Amino acid sequence: MSSSVQRKRIRKDPAARRVEIVDTAAAIALAEGLECITLRRIAEELAVRPGLISHYFPSAEELVAEAFGSAATGELDRLLPAGPHDGRPVERLARFLDHTSGETYDAISRLWLNARHLSRYRPPLRDRVALQEADWRGRLEGLIQDGVAAGEFRTEDPLAVALQILVVLDGLSVDVNTVSPEVPAAVRRMAHRTAERELGLGEGELERAATTG
Repeated sequence: MSSSVQRKRIRKDPAARRVEIVDTAAAIALAEGLECITLRRIAEELAVRPGLISHYFPSAEELVAEAFGSAATGELDRLLPAGPHDGRPVERLARFLDHTSGETYDAISRLWLNARHLSRYRPPLRDRVALQEADWRGRLEGLIQDGVAAGEFRTEDPLAVALQILVVLDGLSVDVNTVSPEVPAAVRRMAHRTAERELGLGEGELERAATTG
């Protein structure tokens, strides 16, 4: 065969290509911020022409919203998986709170701060932020409902408790972009104490559940 004959370029399945684009954008969002997502930047990362990216996402605004949604959903699936669950509700809540109060959670905290700020000016992102907030509330409320049904939690309003926990977690993340003194343990554990108080648990019970779950 003549060496001048070029190998045919394999065209990716559209669904796989779209996932590749979104995953690349989500990685950039987590590492550098949503502002760094442009159609040209994604094309450069994937070594394709910008026109290919715009075929799937006619505007960068749509891709930014999709990238945020993908990253936020991925983190939610890791922290509060949907579907059948392993472990008691109190153990699952303990793991959730432990994973949302350390350095490993800082990247997603920065992304949420970034998205909420930019969503004031970008309707597609604003809609996606609202959708993700509802998903996080729903997952945490469902976990609390499971705990009530199992007799491990005591509350008449699982949604209100879920909101209180999320508000505390949001408050603890506001300084994630700044260099601040070491946060006292009492402050770092505010979400744990809030959950224990509102769910009828003893102080320290969630920390003990995390070590046995």
